[in-house]
Amino acid sequence: MTIESDREQLSQAHNLEWVGQKLKATEMVTVYRWNSEDVRGDYFILGGLIPPKLVEEILSGEHISSVIENVWPELTAYRLDRESPVKYFRWGVDEDMYGSEPLVIGRQFSKMKENYIEISEEFRLFHNLYHDRATDTYIKIDEAGNEITVVVAKSNEVQIRLKEIQQFLAIKEMYLSILFEFNEYSRYTLDELGLNDVEPEFKRDGLICWKRGYSGETNRYREGFCSGSWLRGRKLIKPFPKSKSGFGDFAEEPEYVEFIVDVDESGDEVCHTCNPYKLGDYPGENSDAASKYTVVHFHKQVLDKYYNEPNKYTVEDSIVRCASLWSMQIDNHDPDKVCVFLDHLGIHLPYAEQLHWRTHNIPPEGGMSETFYRRMVRGEWASSDQPDILFKQSYEQLQKACGERLDWQLLKPLGSEDEYRLKRLRIPVSDEQCDFDDLVQDLQTILIESINVKELKQLLPEAERVNLKDKRSIGILGEILNFHSVEDADHRVSFFQKLQTLRSKGSGHRKGSDYQKIANYFGVDSLGQQEAFVGILKQALDTVDFLISVVRSGKLRNKKDRS
Repeated sequence: MTIESDREQLSQAHNLEWVGQKLKATEMVTVYRWNSEDVRGDYFILGGLIPPKLVEEILSGEHISSVIENVWPELTAYRLDRESPVKYFRWGVDEDMYGSEPLVIGRQFSKMKENYIEISEEFRLFHNLYHDRATDTYIKIDEAGNEITVVVAKSNEVQIRLKEIQQFLAIKEMYLSILFEFNEYSRYTLDELGLNDVEPEFKRDGLICWKRGYSGETNRYREGFCSGSWLRGRKLIKPFPKSKSGFGDFAEEPEYVEFIVDVDESGDEVCHTCNPYKLGDYPGENSDAASKYTVVHFHKQVLDKYYNEPNKYTVEDSIVRCASLWSMQIDNHDPDKVCVFLDHLGIHLPYAEQLHWRTHNIPPEGGMSETFYRRMVRGEWASSDQPDILFKQSYEQLQKACGERLDWQLLKPLGSEDEYRLKRLRIPVSDEQCDFDDLVQDLQTILIESINVKELKQLLPEAERVNLKDKRSIGILGEILNFHSVEDADHRVSFFQKLQTLRSKGSGHRKGSDYQKIANYFGVDSLGQQEAFVGILKQALDTVDFLISVVRSGKLRNKKDRS
């Protein structure tokens, strides 16, 4: 290192730049850091909460050495003086005098157990943070179901996102105080560096204050070094206004999106807010407000987001939901569009989700489906006519029938790694080859790869099982059905075989003439991928219904077990 570089190092300019940086609300703030391993320097950063009454006091030069950011508190009880009674102090200091609280709490156990860092329990509960112990991070799940990393905790450093800190400070009516100290060392003397006559200085800039000095006695602390500098100060972070806390009745009024609800005589779109408090209860009730029963139309692609994240979202018959955060009734019984009541968009969807639906909003054309109308308007029971919805319902009925009539499942339940395949199964909204291939793969996994070969083999006498030696799952299913005299078995097995061929010659391998043959059978070229998959789903639905009838007939049981 040169004299010039060491002089720059001891000036602490790089540390002052780091301290003074302005962070966005979405950035992480270091509230705890401890480092004594760097040969050329050591430093610490301690964060704590302070009441407004202490702001001016701790930003003065007189108190810059006081440590009230108590990261390693030890609860205690003592007398403030001989005449006063013994008092319990939760954080080991007089809370009436200081009013400070830790945000980060160090735990130590007299070297009997390893020390570790905790985050204030009140802060964790305030934001309902999930602790991922594998990564030692704390995660907030917002109202739209998004996971946000709020805290990253390491053994020697803790970072917390600024937005959540300021929201917490708003309700607590406190400031975050960050005490910092940086020590830098040099192998040159202060004389060699030209710093021998530099006096310690104190400065304050808004909510930041610091004091810097130089010492020629650093070799007492770092062997081989002749001089050093120290920088000690505080940076305060103020709270948000309570209205920006997002907490309870302190929070601002929620936002609402305007949706296309009609088209005027000139062909221009007519939009209206989905704010339920600005809607009429009945058509014509208020000429200036749309009815809450106004039907809003959307491209069917609006649901792709939810199908593509099946661990978070579920799309079912007339409903879409995000875990237990929100759910909304929808009309998903049309192959090309989705309809929703206007007030449901405002009541059930968080603002971020409303924005997603707005991007797929289309002018109304036609009405709601017959199924949705009968259910929601006339209050009648009505079954869907959409094959993807009906297939999932029949698949569930097959599982139920096997549970009632057999002690095993004809189609093995999907494992956790494959459950998404059933959840995302749907009619594709376009003629995209990649979507078609994925859906064929899903259907093949749900049906063919799930055939319970082990249990099916038990339905043949031992002498007959030799015929199954070279057969795979579809062939074994066919043998069992024929052995038990199940009518129409060959037709159903044939569908499975063709579906398997479509998958293996298509998404399973590079496409060629063999794929074209099977694709032509299913009408892919003549109908397009969307309509072709509708036909495949209808055949799959018919086959599952066939399997339900077989299970309920009692034929898939060993003859000796039949009643």
